[in-house]
Amino acid sequence: MLAWLAAASVVGFVGSLIGIPWVLVRLPADYFDTRVPRKWMTGRHPVLRTAGLVAKNIIGVVFLLAGIAMLVLPGQGVLTILIGISLIDFPGKHRLEARLVSQRLVLNAINSVRQKFGRPPLVLAP
Repeated sequence: MLAWLAAASVVGFVGSLIGIPWVLVRLPADYFDTRVPRKWMTGRHPVLRTAGLVAKNIIGVVFLLAGIAMLVLPGQGVLTILIGISLIDFPGKHRLEARLVSQRLVLNAINSVRQKFGRPPLVLAP
């Protein structure tokens, strides 16, 4: 059992080192700006949209739980939690995301990753 936990920790750590920057670089610069409305899969068939929303929320919960675990295990816990929250749909999500991203350390970490890949820094609402 301990070997499985160690293996899961290593996979989570390596996955976060690859996956987190991949997601952060692909976000539009205004993604966390609360003034910009976001719509996901608009214009798609309702069944496809519902299946996509369910899958997105399940993946978001997995990222959220992995991020919480990474607060005490190796990995990028806060950024993983942020990505998990971004994937889950709930009321007040955009305000919570903006508040988390507006923290100086989090914003600097995200913008430094974006800068390394030639992407513009994130734009936040004043």
